Amino acid sequence: MPQPTARARWERRAQGPLLALAVLFAVAYAFPIVDPDAPEAVLTACHIVNWGVWGAFALDYLVRLGLSEDRLRFVRSNPLALLAVVLPLLQPLRLLKLVSLLLLAGQRARLASQVRVTTYVAGSCLGLLIFGALAVLEVERGQPDASIKTLGDAVWWAFTTMTTVGYGDMAPTTGLGRVLAVGLMLSGIALLGVVTANIAAWFIARFDKDDVEERRQTEAIRELTEEVRALRGEVAALKGTSVE
Repeated sequence: MPQPTARARWERRAQGPLLALAVLFAVAYAFPIVDPDAPEAVLTACHIVNWGVWGAFALDYLVRLGLSEDRLRFVRSNPLALLAVVLPLLQPLRLLKLVSLLLLAGQRARLASQVRVTTYVAGSCLGLLIFGALAVLEVERGQPDASIKTLGDAVWWAFTTMTTVGYGDMAPTTGLGRVLAVGLMLSGIALLGVVTANIAAWFIARFDKDDVEERRQTEAIRELTEEVRALRGEVAALKGTSVE
């Protein structure tokens, strides 16, 4: 059995702490939006945590790059991870850190062998819903004509947008909010398509399993019938012998 590479060993050791940091980032990102009137020290701590977690994921990317045997191939095969590392450096926006952390954390979760596809997709849908709601609330709240004013409004809007229902009772009014809406629509369609495909695959696998079981039972009945027929023949032969 081939030994795992240095990069594979690093990824296995780092995935747990990094995913825990991603949860910490989620809390630090959401808190100032949910409670914008919190003490300045708390808001500053959340800001520091945001940058600190991003720095940890960026360091993870650089370490994985350094441990790769073919670094150019690693960069080419992980374009989203590179983009996620560079994005927050271009413009110090909270939304860019959010996008970058979602990309990096999603990639690390996908690398975890114990995370099944269904769990990964379900977690992605939930994360997209929550962070989409928080992001649009951050840019829309306080605008004069905004219809999304509370967290409940934002979650409702994000859910109807992701599912492509779009009642139209709430909609972003800012340019950045509309950009977020487009991203949420496209991501929601893609993720819901994967969910639908997984459900269909589960039903097909279930029906195939039932079909295999039915064929096995039919074959067992056929074999039993053959055995009964053979026993009847032997009994008939013994009766004929006894009469003679």
